[in-house]
Amino acid sequence: MKFGALSFLFAVALVNPAISKPIQTIAFGSCAKQYLPQPIWDSIVKVQPDVFVFLGDNIYGDTTDMEKLTAKYQQLGAMAGYKRLKSVSKVLAIWDDHDYGKNDAGAEFTKKKESQKIFLDFFEEPKDSERRKTPGIYDAKIYGKEGQRVQFLLLDTRYFRSPLHKPGRPKIPIEGRHGPYAPTQDSKTTLLGEEQWKWLEEQLQKPAELRILATSIQLIADEHGWECWANFPHERQRLYHLIQKTKANGIIALSGDRHRGEISQNLKALPYPLYDITASGMNVKSRFSNEINSQRIGSPYQDEHFGTVLVDWKTGNLTLQIRNLKGTPIIQTQTNLSTLQFPKK
Repeated sequence: MKFGALSFLFAVALVNPAISKPIQTIAFGSCAKQYLPQPIWDSIVKVQPDVFVFLGDNIYGDTTDMEKLTAKYQQLGAMAGYKRLKSVSKVLAIWDDHDYGKNDAGAEFTKKKESQKIFLDFFEEPKDSERRKTPGIYDAKIYGKEGQRVQFLLLDTRYFRSPLHKPGRPKIPIEGRHGPYAPTQDSKTTLLGEEQWKWLEEQLQKPAELRILATSIQLIADEHGWECWANFPHERQRLYHLIQKTKANGIIALSGDRHRGEISQNLKALPYPLYDITASGMNVKSRFSNEINSQRIGSPYQDEHFGTVLVDWKTGNLTLQIRNLKGTPIIQTQTNLSTLQFPKK
């Protein structure tokens, strides 16, 4: 083979994920206050993740002043640990409310277009990217060759979201339920918006062995009264129906927002077990110790933490973990890619 051909293949390999090495370690986290120390980056870098997924509240912006929002992103960008992560790992990101610009905000946020541009600029989105041409920050990536493909589905649960139903906290407190929100009965409301739903259906039909569904709010846990997919029950059911319609195998959800780490499992939504790993609190801690979640595996973790998914392509084993500030696994469960499959006829 001539040198020119070798150079061409090398150049293709740099831009074509299908030629890159298989993904074996995925790290993820959310809720990182940029004005506080972030020592957790040292432990994240030590696991040498192939991909790190920011799940929202990547900064606490909470402003309609876009100069202030930009400055707060710059505080994160100046973190030595975050710089080291970027040198060893691909970084993917979605947003939640605080980096979107306002607590619990949805489609009504007046600065969402401006906030989107600042978000994409910070995370170095290419200037010609489709993500810059369409409303919202949803995106999808596939890495790895056939038989070892990992698809990342990066959802936007803010830009299009209808108002939350807020009856308020009950007059008589319910043990383990602290939030003011409840499921809406209005089926005309939306969480993702029609364009994103159309896009998601197209993405779920693409071939992949493992699919990481990144959602800033929890998909499975639904008893705490705070933000979650269950506040829009018709939208959560639409997601489950869409997965069944497309027969998308290998889905694992990653979520943030809650200032706690936990792993939830739903055995009824799909023909295979559905897991949701919540990693939320990179440098913040939970206020509530008794929050109920009947679908939780084990106990929640309330101190600083991040999550990992370890993939063994030889055996198909997947290890789902919440790790503490030092990087030690605190909560862990295992499954197998062969289990996360629709039954074959």
